[in-house]
Amino acid sequence: MPTPELGTAELTLTGRITTASNATFLGSIGDVVVVYKPIAGETPLWDFPHGTLAHREVAAYLVSQAFGWDIVPHTWLRDGPMGEGMVQLWQDQDPAQNAVDLVATDHVPETGWKHVLEGRDENGRMVTLVHEDSPALRRIAVFDTVVNNADRKGDHILAMPDGHRHGVDHGLTFHRDHKLRTVLWGWLGDPLTAEEREGIDRVSEGLHGGLGRNLAELLSAEEIASLAARCARLRSAGRFPAPSGEMSAVPWPLF
Repeated sequence: MPTPELGTAELTLTGRITTASNATFLGSIGDVVVVYKPIAGETPLWDFPHGTLAHREVAAYLVSQAFGWDIVPHTWLRDGPMGEGMVQLWQDQDPAQNAVDLVATDHVPETGWKHVLEGRDENGRMVTLVHEDSPALRRIAVFDTVVNNADRKGDHILAMPDGHRHGVDHGLTFHRDHKLRTVLWGWLGDPLTAEEREGIDRVSEGLHGGLGRNLAELLSAEEIASLAARCARLRSAGRFPAPSGEMSAVPWPLF
């Protein structure tokens, strides 16, 4: 949980991220740079209960902590200039790195990258969606399956200078129905590693203890039960899932 200062000290807004679909602001708490998403600025959705996205962001952070992989930056609920909302520590990503990319189909890298899908750009040229083949990105794909992430866009993955990868924007998670939409389909059907299986086990075990108690303040009982069921199914299958259902398997836009 945040230090008392981050939870109570004045949150000052310094800018707005205008590309976000919900009200999203840059701010500072003392000399700490943060992202602030007030509940009052959430756009109503037909399939997620209104006013719950900030809670889902915090729940995603708690599950990330249970995995032990530092996927989601420190995230918490607190009051702000526009009321209660989600606050998350800002991350300075490396602009020279792209964990997910659209490249010309005839220039897809031969090694180190996974091919997801092909299409045509606005000029009719063939392009391919690719993502890097790295342990850090695999962990995010496992995490997304467990939290049922309905909106894993390419820009929701932050490539850090040291090779670490953060995932952000987790408001559309933990739905009780299958909603997985992601750009990270490159390992479809591949076996999970021992590390990945152990991470799932830590989440499953945590649901019977402190993690479960903390999530009960953020999610419904049905959503937590669905989370437990996803962990059990993924652990039993032992491999990355395939898309299922009639909905799109990727978010739109992709970035």
